[in-house]
Amino acid sequence: MRLKLNKIVLIYIIITSLNATVSNAQELDPALKYLIQKAIDKSHSLNINQFEAEQAKVDALLAKSALLPKLTFNGSFTRLDDDITFDSDTQNLLISTQKLLVKEAIGIPFNAPFPENIPLTDIPNLQDKNILKSSVDLNWTLFSGLEVTNAVRASEHKKTSIIYKGLADKDKIALKIIEYYDKLALVYASKKVISTSKEYLDDQEYYIKKAIENGLATPISRKKIELAQQQLNGKELEYDHNRVLIIESLHQLTGESKERLMQLAPQLDSLENSSSTSTEKRNEVKALEEAELATLFKSKMEKSSYIPKLGLKGHYEFIEDDLSLLDPKWFLGVGVSWNVFDGFQAVLKSKKSMIESQKYRKQIEEAEEMIDLSIIKAKLTLESSIQNTKIVEKEIDLANATYTMVNKQYKNNLATITEVLNALTDLEKANFKLQESYFDQRRAVTELLHAKGIITSFYN
Repeated sequence: MRLKLNKIVLIYIIITSLNATVSNAQELDPALKYLIQKAIDKSHSLNINQFEAEQAKVDALLAKSALLPKLTFNGSFTRLDDDITFDSDTQNLLISTQKLLVKEAIGIPFNAPFPENIPLTDIPNLQDKNILKSSVDLNWTLFSGLEVTNAVRASEHKKTSIIYKGLADKDKIALKIIEYYDKLALVYASKKVISTSKEYLDDQEYYIKKAIENGLATPISRKKIELAQQQLNGKELEYDHNRVLIIESLHQLTGESKERLMQLAPQLDSLENSSSTSTEKRNEVKALEEAELATLFKSKMEKSSYIPKLGLKGHYEFIEDDLSLLDPKWFLGVGVSWNVFDGFQAVLKSKKSMIESQKYRKQIEEAEEMIDLSIIKAKLTLESSIQNTKIVEKEIDLANATYTMVNKQYKNNLATITEVLNALTDLEKANFKLQESYFDQRRAVTELLHAKGIITSFYN
């Protein structure tokens, strides 16, 4: 029986050790990749980020549209209180002038009476009281003083900044899903340790039962075994509760059904050791850099309001009948607008944007310093976790040897059942520590990948 138990321990240690072996070509579990993608698709913050990027894209299109011609069709009907006409003196003057022209045309002396049989034309109103108009207006900014150009560049960099921010949020979501997935793997691995310990206790219970029957042990020894079994049942219940909580968290994050999540069988395989992998610029830094550029172009846009602007304006009337004598049927003109002094508003707005860009520059410098520190911290943590794994493996060897020796001594009446249970507890704790060290090692690798800015390529 002891030989059988030793084989079980040896097989268990080999399996768990193989699970912890670092594979340079290893990739994420496909099930884990699937959960990460589900969480990314479900994330409300990422959906909001996408809408913000679309808004920034529309802002750029709006800025560009300022240089397109604007056509406006107008239609109106107006009724005045009365017709607008010349005063009586002006009307008499116009009629007298008309009579002189007629006399001259028919050869009558200008001082002769005007013939009564010749009709005169009525003097037209300056504006009839019923006015029906239909027209089209053209407004076209030919040169905006670079204001539009800078506005477009600012919007484009803002959009890129939002996109990089979304990528950074994706990395954080991936890290969270990997952590929960690893916690679930730790729960399953811990339950395996409990199952192995139960097999030890079942063997001890069988031996104690036989020993009691032969008068070689007391019922107290069996009660101690039963207590140890209940303690293991309590731990198993605790891990079941942890499993339920982790699955609930994954369900909330990913939207995946709990039934499918319950079918997962994650293992604590070590991730790729990326200590020699090159470092890339983090998405957080890229987002800040693009935001800095956006504010710089915004500052230029605000300052360019002092540059003269050139525009074209046109107008065409479709209905001529109701036009006044002073209204043109159409006109087309080119004009210049020059904002010479606006009370320093443009200067102050530009200065405010420059201060904002300086703020982003300081945030970039701070982020780069923190990233450098996080890389160093992650490397040290990884080294410590690898070393800790080696130490725990030695502890397991020692605990296993100790348990084998104490178990043999107990069966030869050279040790107490308490010593056997203590040795079994030490072996159990060492196995738990080994699983935790695998978990810590995996956490350190993912944190290092994230710190180096390459976690995206790892889960895509």
